[in-house]
Amino acid sequence: MVFQKRFWLSIVIIIASISSVALTVNQATEPTGLLNQLLQGVYQILSAILGFSIAGMPLIVLWLIAGSFFFTIRMKFINFRALKHAIDVTRGKYDVPHEPGEVTHFQALATALSGTVGLGNIAGVALAISVGGPGAAFWMTVAGFLAMTMKFVECTLGQKYRILRPDGTIAGGPMHYLEQGLAEKGYPKLGKLLAILFCIFAIVGGGCGSTMFQTNQSYLAVAQVFPWFVTHAWVYGLIMALLVGLVILGGIQSIGVVAGMIVPLMCGIYVLAALWVISANIFTLPTAISQIITEAFKAQAVAGGFMGSIVQGFRRAAYSNTAGQGVAAIAHAAAQTNEPVREGIVSLLEPFIDTIIVCNLTALVMVITGAYNNPQFSGLNGTQLTQVAFGSVISWFPYILAVCIFLFAYSTVMSWGYYSELCWEYLFGKKGNLFLKSGFLMIVFFGTVINPKIFINLSDLMLISVAFPNLLGCYFLGNDVALDLKSYMTRLQRGEFQLELIPR
Repeated sequence: MVFQKRFWLSIVIIIASISSVALTVNQATEPTGLLNQLLQGVYQILSAILGFSIAGMPLIVLWLIAGSFFFTIRMKFINFRALKHAIDVTRGKYDVPHEPGEVTHFQALATALSGTVGLGNIAGVALAISVGGPGAAFWMTVAGFLAMTMKFVECTLGQKYRILRPDGTIAGGPMHYLEQGLAEKGYPKLGKLLAILFCIFAIVGGGCGSTMFQTNQSYLAVAQVFPWFVTHAWVYGLIMALLVGLVILGGIQSIGVVAGMIVPLMCGIYVLAALWVISANIFTLPTAISQIITEAFKAQAVAGGFMGSIVQGFRRAAYSNTAGQGVAAIAHAAAQTNEPVREGIVSLLEPFIDTIIVCNLTALVMVITGAYNNPQFSGLNGTQLTQVAFGSVISWFPYILAVCIFLFAYSTVMSWGYYSELCWEYLFGKKGNLFLKSGFLMIVFFGTVINPKIFINLSDLMLISVAFPNLLGCYFLGNDVALDLKSYMTRLQRGEFQLELIPR
């Protein structure tokens, strides 16, 4: 009965969202006239401010790198020390029945991963290698390891300052630890301002921009394999909106269940395909690895030399794993536990899986096959480069890639629906919640049937900009996290948590 109500409510919302404008929408439609000029002007202004670069590195990326370095040292390399413990917790080894929360550790991890493992792992890495050379993969890996600690800090804070509602649901994330945490430090007004900025940036950048990008790029990839969709873009948009609506209407519990099924599936398919390509070229693997390491320090790398390699590697990692942006803390706040540090340790696995495993597999495929520097493919985009690289070994891989891209996009959009909802509720309460979901599904639809380039470019700046208020708050609260971590690890070493698991 619940599923039927959710199903028909989704139908109503989707139809209501698109019916008034669907007839006037054509593929590749762009904003025109005064609107286009206005959006371009806003984008140029924000780009000059937020996209300011030093030695080719965007200021926001440097901000994230600095935070990752600082917290890795401050937390005494917890990214290495607690990796095994993170796996044990995710497997349920330390689950305690009846602890507050809406989802398991695994479901929280899967939900957060669904928002990070996406087209950036396919298209973004391919472009990073083609521009910065194989050495970019090395620096991407370094950045991924550092990002693990950044993710730990923000997800621990998300748990620590979460709100348990009377109905059993949970609200958590940067907006709450920025407001409450900084108020405890004597900066209530600053905390409130940073929380509001985070929510605005997250809704516009993630809920609008990232959603449009994922749906648009997934449609193009699917339409390339299944040409029927070229003239029926609205069908793809409607299917995507319907599938997303069915899940986000059920809240974090529905998202956690679906993500727990989809994330392992989509990662498994892609990883197996990558390993297939690598195994077919197994004798060139040592050469490829050596090339990645040597060119990471070579002055004459592909584009920009040594610095070009570093810039592309760190930039790709920053955009891929979202460490420092704080959005993953929203999902992890809902996990069932009374130990904030424990959930923070679980989050260590996100950059490890996203950047160190999935992104590196893409990089190895690009280097092994030589697709990244083949003049024949110089005009291809990131997704097309990946298709060519995989297709050189697996002739039918475009179909597999289309499935992966669809699942990547679907899971990312699904997560951003939940993140946007929590940010909206912080700003406006429950009022207009149905309006938000209706608008979100409309964005999913229009991301398919129009060319949203200007909207995507504008909102992308907003998305990465969430790192400014989030990371600033983490600096204020980082010492508290370090003390909590020390206490937790001491109790873990004493075996106190094992006593909790003994039936009484």
